[in-house]
Amino acid sequence: MTSTITDYSRARYTTKAFEPTRRISDADMDKVRDLLRLSPSSTNIQPWHFVIASTEEGKARVAKAAETKFPFNAPLIKAASHVIVFASLLDATEEHLLKVLAQEETDGRFDANPEEFKPQMHGARSMFLNIHKHDMKDAQHWLDKQVYLNLGNFLLGVAALGIDATPMEGVDTQVLDAEFGLREKGFGSLLVVPIGYADTEADYNRSLPKSRLPNAEIITEV
Repeated sequence: MTSTITDYSRARYTTKAFEPTRRISDADMDKVRDLLRLSPSSTNIQPWHFVIASTEEGKARVAKAAETKFPFNAPLIKAASHVIVFASLLDATEEHLLKVLAQEETDGRFDANPEEFKPQMHGARSMFLNIHKHDMKDAQHWLDKQVYLNLGNFLLGVAALGIDATPMEGVDTQVLDAEFGLREKGFGSLLVVPIGYADTEADYNRSLPKSRLPNAEIITEV
């Protein structure tokens, strides 16, 4: 029987223990990178950067961000096959907007009528950014929300690949930013996601039933 997207949604959970000897294959890691790159974002602004730690040294560098304030998270980071650092753009500059626009042109999104569609796209993206910069004054929060949109897409996607994951805000983002020079690149870290394969004996969360509020509590039908 073929699994549906809701089957993966029901089955995925936050992993509490990884099997440290199991590694995600190179082929599946290519798919993981695609999930990060192909995520939707408002106006396709793509305000993100990712650090993928795959070596023991790399994972130890990420784990530094947990060792002082969140020491319970450090072993999980080190035991995972790979760890993804999710970072958000600190300032959506005109340079960034034009970079996205140029990529859209390269990918053929304006081929039907570039003289009309290209400036329309740039104008629309600039308009929404300026609303958040100047009217709502929540531009950084808006950019961060796009990264969390990526996170949701990512968690469901890796579940469909049979990969377990642990979204983790229990890290010191200042340590991560310094460790990987993210601020110098114009980004600030938000969270990390260790991924790999659960240790089925040690992972107590694996056997617990999923708990969510009922539809009647969260959905209004009109």
